[in-house]
Amino acid sequence: MALWRAYQRALTAHPWKVQVLTAACPGRCPDNTCVPCTGSLMGLGDVISQQLVERRGLQAHKTGRTLTMVSLGCGFVGPVVGGWYKVLDRLIPGTTKVDALKKMLLDQGGFAPCFLGCFLSLVGTLNGLSAQDNWAKLQQDYPDALITNYYLWPAVQLANFYLVPLHYRLAVVQCVAVIWNSYLSWKAHRL
Repeated sequence: MALWRAYQRALTAHPWKVQVLTAACPGRCPDNTCVPCTGSLMGLGDVISQQLVERRGLQAHKTGRTLTMVSLGCGFVGPVVGGWYKVLDRLIPGTTKVDALKKMLLDQGGFAPCFLGCFLSLVGTLNGLSAQDNWAKLQQDYPDALITNYYLWPAVQLANFYLVPLHYRLAVVQCVAVIWNSYLSWKAHRL
């Protein structure tokens, strides 16, 4: 709890510096809420995937793959998910249990399937797959990744939408997402 309060104080006092340190985010959002970029946590997820799941060892670690995940976090995941939370809050204003349930259902029923497909396709493209190979990999990986998504995210998002203020939702999700990012990195880079 003390660490969270320190993060909040630092974010309020130095939003740009804190965001740069957490993942190279360009600065304060227009409405003065902080939506931290997720690049460093995407990179951490890839390191965990390569070192703990795949057991590559430091000599065989694919640094380019980690940098790709960092880039995806900064340039795609952070902005898209952060923007989605703002849109979702406008579509379904309020913080009651029913509002949180509606947000979770829209998030997991509409946004998550589209986002996951885009993410896996983008990773394939960045890894140099042809359109045909990328489509085949997407058909192979997407159903399992979506089902795995539903084991974790509905409960996390329900709590997030009910208990967490808008400007901290992306940060909370990305703390949980270190594990998810490890899974996604493994799934996206598996042959």
